[in-house]
Amino acid sequence: MGRDKNKSILALIPARMGSQRLARKNLRELGGVPLIARAIQKCRDCAAFDEVWVNSENSQFGEIATSEGVHFHQRPEALGSNAATSEQYIAEFLESHPCEWVVQVHSIAPLLTASEIRAFVEYVHKSTADVVLSYEPVQIECAYLGKPVNFTFAEKTNSQELQPIQRISWSITAWRRSSFLSAVTRGECATYSGKVDYYPVSPLASHVIKTEQDLKIAEALLPLVED
Repeated sequence: MGRDKNKSILALIPARMGSQRLARKNLRELGGVPLIARAIQKCRDCAAFDEVWVNSENSQFGEIATSEGVHFHQRPEALGSNAATSEQYIAEFLESHPCEWVVQVHSIAPLLTASEIRAFVEYVHKSTADVVLSYEPVQIECAYLGKPVNFTFAEKTNSQELQPIQRISWSITAWRRSSFLSAVTRGECATYSGKVDYYPVSPLASHVIKTEQDLKIAEALLPLVED
């Protein structure tokens, strides 16, 4: 893409073969296309990344990555278990791949479009933050532990006048490599290390597939997705 490699930005698509709630989730099809392949194609075709990487403990995803023309990073088997955290596999990946930013694009958020990915990456390039979290603006009365968050019991306010809640979607997230690894070295939480910024995405882009019902909902919503 012609950018200085010192300012490179990599796409990271995580994919575990195991799944507790939806078996072989990343290989399930939506609109006739496996979720993992759909994510790869969007990251590859949006022309926003210097490199696109699939990250998995299972070599079967390496074969898919190769067939789709992108890179494959095989994480240690232990980092593919249910006990492994995202911080662990992201840190392991970043230790081997120099870059300025890594952008995690979840295959289980299949209604996130290529144009939304491209817009997110453009925002990241301009950001002075160390972390950019995607969120869905929710403009309705919300409470936490029975207490109002964005409204008051003292009066009734029209919903359209409320301050939207920022519901973190995790469909797409960016981390500055240097800040992330520095936090890991210090033994701190790297996910939110440094300056945190937020980027809004659509309700469709925020839909994440974790169960069979989630997949059926995505299938019903797919015709509404335009790119």
